[in-house]
Amino acid sequence: MESEITPKILIVDDEPQNLDLMEAYLSQLYELTLAKSGEECLQKVKEKEIDLILLDIMMPGMSGYDVAKSLKESQSTRHIPIIMVTALSEKEDRIKGIEVGADDFLTKPVNRVELLTRVKSLLRIKSLHDELVTEKEHLKMQNHIRKVLTSIIPSLLSSAPPEQKKIIIRQMVDMVEDIVRSSCTGCEGETTDSQDVAEICCKAMNQLGASYFVDGDGDKNGCSIIKAHKCPWGEESKINPIMCNLTTGVFSKMVNGVTDGEVNVNKTMGNGDDHCCFDICIERE
Repeated sequence: MESEITPKILIVDDEPQNLDLMEAYLSQLYELTLAKSGEECLQKVKEKEIDLILLDIMMPGMSGYDVAKSLKESQSTRHIPIIMVTALSEKEDRIKGIEVGADDFLTKPVNRVELLTRVKSLLRIKSLHDELVTEKEHLKMQNHIRKVLTSIIPSLLSSAPPEQKKIIIRQMVDMVEDIVRSSCTGCEGETTDSQDVAEICCKAMNQLGASYFVDGDGDKNGCSIIKAHKCPWGEESKINPIMCNLTTGVFSKMVNGVTDGEVNVNKTMGNGDDHCCFDICIERE
């Protein structure tokens, strides 16, 4: 099981005793970076991935307000939660903090339980945001690949001679395989079990928006069956068998990337079937 990544917190205060206190409260739970000025804070954010900032307001040079405003105006740092830590208690001071992008406030002297509670809450929100961003990028990748493959490949192949068609498909297979491997955790490793290999193939192609699954339990004569009622190429798959060749090629690359075996095509939507069906067969020793 993979260990969880420790959240990274940047503490900004020009008073050493305040930094020491925050460090004592948080060092057992989080990876900490310390900064003694607003300018140093902005530099640290450029150098490191930061998940949350505890920011003093009253500092010489750049105030906490100036720092927060600068961070929230930047596309790369605007989603880092900022907790402003201040001795100021006037409503106007908090309003000003909200206007420049503060996500929460703590009043000095800082209460340990309150600090830990607010930090934990904002880190949870940050984690959910990061997951959404990752999912958004994943969907963009899927859509981009589908668009390229379904709009460009058929037109390329329509006028290409037979040998050129084979080259184009082989190049596209290599491209898709590289992409799915880079985005598919758990798609590596050695195995001689056909069901495990079939699961790897499903997981890999499903990275592109398909719905492949292993049909049945266990390894039957060295082969496992995978099916799908939705392939990654959308409606294009139902009218263009070429896309089915691409899928077969990717599966074959995935299988032979982990063990010796072959892929047998039983049904494809590109050939008029209502679903796709492949045998993933592993050579037995």
